[in-house]
Amino acid sequence: MELREDDKRELLRFAREVVEAELSGKQAPELSHATPLFEAAFGVFVTLWMDSELRGCIGYVEPRTPLRSAVEEVARKAALEDPRFLPITPAELRRTMIEISVLSPLEEVKEISGIEVGKHGLVVDAGHARGLLLPQVPTEYGWDREQFLIHTCQKAGLPPDAWKQPHVKLFVFTTTTFSE
Repeated sequence: MELREDDKRELLRFAREVVEAELSGKQAPELSHATPLFEAAFGVFVTLWMDSELRGCIGYVEPRTPLRSAVEEVARKAALEDPRFLPITPAELRRTMIEISVLSPLEEVKEISGIEVGKHGLVVDAGHARGLLLPQVPTEYGWDREQFLIHTCQKAGLPPDAWKQPHVKLFVFTTTTFSE
């Protein structure tokens, strides 16, 4: 998947205008230009940062809908429905930076040596619980591979060493990440 710079700018503009429209009760915007990639399905996350602090992050791991629809849905949810935060206000939105991560398909990992910190995002799947961390997270915190695994398990609500259990599956993915 190759998003051009103008595609990235368009998706960021679109995500911001979606949130602005939702906060003001206006009709959702349209994309100003179309590209076949916007009609293809991808996993996608929208992360909101306010004053360099996380303010919301919601996304879809697997491709569910066309990229344009997925960005619209998760931008709205990141701003208003992330259970860790109160809904964003119009005043906060002015101070908020939007980041979009478009995900590659998941690839199952059999050996943890196949997990590259800083390159891969990680999914820990125990069947009844699932956790995901984007590739930039371990780099931001200076984690090594094992710390990345531990924190992804904890994000899933699992014990820190759950990744060692034979029934737990590990998946990696890469992202194309861009921000305002």
